[in-house]
Amino acid sequence: MTEETQRKDLRMPDDSEMFATVTEMLGGQRVRLQCNDGKERMGRIPGRMRFRTWINKDDVVLIEPWDWQDEKADIEWRYEEADANQLRREGHIK
Repeated sequence: MTEETQRKDLRMPDDSEMFATVTEMLGGQRVRLQCNDGKERMGRIPGRMRFRTWINKDDVVLIEPWDWQDEKADIEWRYEEADANQLRREGHIK
């Protein structure tokens, strides 16, 4: 198989979303994130993801920063390791 046939169509960020990497698990459904815009934010794992999607350190996630408090964000999506590697190869994340 070639690399092109292994490529998947992945969920990409909307205008208000961006990629981030989990740098630290803080407990209480909170994580520390290193965002693609260079800022460090505190992320919140929403209830709809809490028991269905396990988020760990070094996972690549899609976040939506809060409008009223830019240093915080909600996690919208978690990428599998293979999907994160594809995003890195294509230059979407650092």
